[in-house]
Amino acid sequence: MNNSKFLTLTTVFFFWGFLAASNGIFVPFCKSHFQLSQFQSQLIEFSFYVAYFVGSLLLFAYQQIAKIDLLNHIGYKAGIIYGLIVSAVGALLMIAALHSGIYWLILGALFVICLGFSLQQTCGQPFAIALGDPKSGSQRLNFAGGINSVGTTIGPLVIGYLLFGSLGNLNVTVDIAAVDKLYILLSVLFLGVAFFLYTADLPRVEHDEPVELGTGALKYPQLTLGMLAIFVYVGVEVTIQSNLGALLALPEFGSYDKSQIAPFISLYWGGLMIGRLTYATALFKVDHAMRSAVSLLLPFCIFGLILAINWIAGYDINKLLVYFVPIIIVVAAIFISDNKPSRSLFIFSILGIIAMIIGMNTTGKVAVFAFVSGGLACSVMWPCIFTLAITGLGKYTSQGSAFLIMMILGGGIIPPFQGWLADIFGIHQSYFITIFLFGYLALYAIIAKKVLRAQDANFEKEEPKLNDSF
Repeated sequence: MNNSKFLTLTTVFFFWGFLAASNGIFVPFCKSHFQLSQFQSQLIEFSFYVAYFVGSLLLFAYQQIAKIDLLNHIGYKAGIIYGLIVSAVGALLMIAALHSGIYWLILGALFVICLGFSLQQTCGQPFAIALGDPKSGSQRLNFAGGINSVGTTIGPLVIGYLLFGSLGNLNVTVDIAAVDKLYILLSVLFLGVAFFLYTADLPRVEHDEPVELGTGALKYPQLTLGMLAIFVYVGVEVTIQSNLGALLALPEFGSYDKSQIAPFISLYWGGLMIGRLTYATALFKVDHAMRSAVSLLLPFCIFGLILAINWIAGYDINKLLVYFVPIIIVVAAIFISDNKPSRSLFIFSILGIIAMIIGMNTTGKVAVFAFVSGGLACSVMWPCIFTLAITGLGKYTSQGSAFLIMMILGGGIIPPFQGWLADIFGIHQSYFITIFLFGYLALYAIIAKKVLRAQDANFEKEEPKLNDSF
């Protein structure tokens, strides 16, 4: 692997995470400014995830009409650059939509921004895998995902400081002028990163085989089942934290006010950064003892960073210290998984099931940290699923990647579904669906490994036979 080229690509992953922080400001602004109901305000998130689905669907339709694999034709690097330009146009449209005072135009502008994201991610994920040995593809995606999580963690602080001159108080009134500045900044950043990638020395990745019409990639079961796995994974990752505020408001879970839940949300997303960066330490060519030492120390260093960020923001971090217990468990799981995508996905899915069962059957601090540790359980899943799903696709890799990105739609479907269940059974009881979601991911880990082995496409085939059942 060419480390400099891969690290250049990770700047885009950081950018995705950094920009995701803007929704934390934008949703409450729209709700108060346009006097929206909770359901109407959540259409912002719905527009975000539907754009991924539509963007991938448009790519597939273009291939069928033009009889050409667009991403293979232009290359992954150009695809990311075009995606950034589309997002920049959407950010400028957002400024005009804000001043129109029409909420549906705002949703439309956000949709355009996220169409650009769809193209960027469709190219970025397989590009990261292609920049090296397929055996370490999931590790590269985990490292890139960890960089994404760094952006998500510091993004709210940076954006809050730029707009409000404050690191910790994001619960102030946001006016149109402030949001204008945000989207002007974002459009400049989109174009700046596009120019940076344009001048960067990145290889062209393509397949020489001709593309067949139809849904060729869907003939591979690792992909079709992987599409459902991505839908489920994004859904469970988003729904755990999306409904967490309502859960924490209950007396048996602490009666936390909205202004008090931020540390738990940051801990949840910080858990993804902990798992991803720790898992990715196998990328670095150092001796086993050094790698083991880094794997043991790094997660607690990141945990310290998360605590420091919350301390700077003015929150009481003493109540967060107990989180070191699930971190220890996850570090052990990473060592046991031995950086094998199928084994890792299976182990972390089981950890997710255990955490959700504990949360379902307890209350108070134990239940809160059980649900929050869902972030640690989810941390390495995306790259493991993505790697397993596109392995062996060959000329259909770009098409398969587009189908997988399409399934990010799960983040816009499953959280409202859990909300509907919460209205019927109660918010605590509604978390039972997360057990079934993690259960499917464990099942996919087993099936994908068997399918790839049957196709002689399994890069884990050097594993001992006993690993058939993990």
